[in-house]
Amino acid sequence: MRFVLLNKPFAVLPQFTSPDDRRCLRELVPIPGIYPAGRLDFDSEGLMILTDFGPWQARISQPDSPFHKRYLVQVEGDPADAALEPLRRGVLLRDGPARPAAAQRIAEPPGLWPRVPPIRVRKAVPTAWIQIDLQEGRNRQVRRMTAAIGHPTLRLIRWSIGPWSLDGLAPGQWRELPREQVDRALSAARPLRRRARRPRSASPARGPVRR
Repeated sequence: MRFVLLNKPFAVLPQFTSPDDRRCLRELVPIPGIYPAGRLDFDSEGLMILTDFGPWQARISQPDSPFHKRYLVQVEGDPADAALEPLRRGVLLRDGPARPAAAQRIAEPPGLWPRVPPIRVRKAVPTAWIQIDLQEGRNRQVRRMTAAIGHPTLRLIRWSIGPWSLDGLAPGQWRELPREQVDRALSAARPLRRRARRPRSASPARGPVRR
């Protein structure tokens, strides 16, 4: 049983194969038989968990996982604290309302590595950093949430998943954890309670949401 923490760089596919010759996880982690526990977009950076043990993978990536994900988000503009309130209440997205998220303004994270290539900068438009904690993981969710409040995401870094974080990991670096440590963390976490869904009126069928 193997459990690996990886700091995925920008512009790397979150999988071990690349149908179009883009960089992928195979170039970073030379361990056969491991797979991501959840995904992270090609244009996002930060923590990915890789494992060869199905129950661990499911425990971390299933919809009712108890492990929240923390994101450091550089956004366009200068949002006041009140602008973040819709995120805390549960902002409405095209595929339904998001769960309430802890969101706050933060200073630029100290010691953060430069992105390669750097973000597009416009001198007349300021930028700011937000910390967002999520308990779900829809397709490109954080980017859609910040766009919904009028502050598009410029840079997105997943800093932590539950008790595991990027501490000590530079972009492209990975660290393997011992089985006993992983088992303790997984057994200590309690599953989330499923919220009862309110009945919805009939509406045209929608396609599945990609994760």
